[in-house]
Amino acid sequence: MKKMIRPFLFFTFVACSIAPDLFAQEALKPRPSPLEMVTMKYEDAYIKITYGRPHKRGREIFGELLPYGEVWRTGANEATEITITRPIKLGGQSVRPGTYTIFTIPNKDHWTIILNSELGQWGAYNYNSKLDVVRFDVPVSQTDDVFEPFTIEFAQKAQSAELIMMWDQTQVTIPIDFM
Repeated sequence: MKKMIRPFLFFTFVACSIAPDLFAQEALKPRPSPLEMVTMKYEDAYIKITYGRPHKRGREIFGELLPYGEVWRTGANEATEITITRPIKLGGQSVRPGTYTIFTIPNKDHWTIILNSELGQWGAYNYNSKLDVVRFDVPVSQTDDVFEPFTIEFAQKAQSAELIMMWDQTQVTIPIDFM
């Protein structure tokens, strides 16, 4: 019995010594769609969006990778979330302070923008329309530039702003009015 314990202990020791290094290497590997955060401040209003940035990587995006007419998490990995600290109008719709999930439904000529109250979702697999807080449409425009990664930006104006989403050669612009 003593002879069998020694090899077992040796292999257990080796496995326990190597395993943390293997897990550490995996943990340090960058995500293919890195997490991004964009913020803006207007007077005492603060808006923060956290999203995964998928990349085009030679793929046909709209109508192929993202079928038209289907709910999209508006990024990659975890569903995109927006935090708002003051009441605003987003796309003409009143939004109370809070944190919401942003879903979109891309179409060829417009996107439906959805703020949903369920947080902590992975993708749009469990999207529940009964938890929608606001829903509105914005027109699609085409850009001359190709945006390799999905990109969200704010464009601040005198007393308003725009939330701009761009990927490939597609762009949607959502007006923000501060109340």
